[in-house]
Amino acid sequence: MTSGSALDGLFSPLQLRSGQVLRNRIAKAAMEEGMAGRAQLPDERLIALYRRWGAGGAGLLITGNVMVHAEALTGPGGIVLDADAPLEPFVAWAQAGKAAGAAMWMQISHPGRQVQARMPGVVWGPSDIAVDVGRHSKRFGRPVAMTSEQIQATIARFVTTAQRAELAGFDGVEVHAAHGYLLSQFLSPLVNTRTDEWGGSLENRARLLLEIVRAIRAAVSPSFAVAVKLNSADFQRGGFDADDAHRVIGMLASLGVDLVEVSGGSYESPAMSGRPTDGRTAAREAYFLELATELAETSALPLMLTGGISRRETAERVLANNVAVVGMGTALSVTPDLPNRWREGLAATGTMKPVTWSDKSLASLAEMARVRYQMRRMAAGNNPALGVSPVFALIADQRVQSRALRRYARWLASRERQGARKPSVAAL
Repeated sequence: MTSGSALDGLFSPLQLRSGQVLRNRIAKAAMEEGMAGRAQLPDERLIALYRRWGAGGAGLLITGNVMVHAEALTGPGGIVLDADAPLEPFVAWAQAGKAAGAAMWMQISHPGRQVQARMPGVVWGPSDIAVDVGRHSKRFGRPVAMTSEQIQATIARFVTTAQRAELAGFDGVEVHAAHGYLLSQFLSPLVNTRTDEWGGSLENRARLLLEIVRAIRAAVSPSFAVAVKLNSADFQRGGFDADDAHRVIGMLASLGVDLVEVSGGSYESPAMSGRPTDGRTAAREAYFLELATELAETSALPLMLTGGISRRETAERVLANNVAVVGMGTALSVTPDLPNRWREGLAATGTMKPVTWSDKSLASLAEMARVRYQMRRMAAGNNPALGVSPVFALIADQRVQSRALRRYARWLASRERQGARKPSVAAL
């Protein structure tokens, strides 16, 4: 772990391996905005939203999922940065987030099998094992096991997106290997049943993540930050666990990684919403603190913890457990200037009541819908509405997604007609 990183206070700077300095230990963690504009690009809404967050006092802003593969999106409102995307909208996005002094990192991701069944495009996975969320399972497409060529093309896509993020003025990228997305799927022995060099032992299951990180680090400037978001555990019996996380962090330590963000769960076990299926994380705040504390004891890399943090006392407790950076998502969707308020000795303006529905998958969807509702309000220049009904937010979100799906389908079809460029693996 980084010497002194945890005990210097929320508003002390943190210097990373790349030489980049975060002005404080508070990060706006990634939340999927679902607000792509024309051609799956950021527009004035995301620019306004991140300008507001940047002015709120956090040292680091991490975007929601930016997809590396135009045919594989977590949802129809996803942003795509590939070889064909124009850079100008991304330049404006980066400038907005950085305007008040925060660092701006782009979270880059591939959904793998976690793709809605109604989406056009592809549904890939390490194996052909489908998402199992009980009666909601039909919401997801049936995955096909990736070929070696598709795996190599995916590595190239991650590298292209990282390179173009740097060109657009972002300060770093975070490779998303958590929450059941593609790289997390490869890490999971429950999902990855391959018998080739990409499956079996943890070393083989981690190979895709390690190859992507290694290739990105070689392709970007030394001063450009490279981070990884990793599950502390999948919270599924027999899945990726804390011991696996410890070993993977050790594997990443020699690859020039600046920071590892610790989270947990997947669509099948939504621990990131405080609802794991195995019942091991019942904390209402700092869901993954116990596991993160164990990892921090031996980690050669600084860790960031995200999940259920909303009070300064909790954030300080996280730092006191040798975690270097405190990540917040939902808390900043309802109080976007919370870091500044903490500096002034003030608390959050309020919180949203938890969704207590017995159907954990549906409750998690409603929680995310309420967060996106707040983000859309802030993007339009309004303040959050803390009392919004989860049912109303869920219905509103479905309407937004339906419109976005029609736009995405038209755009993807037009790309196919025009013949979008294929990723090159020659540079790898």
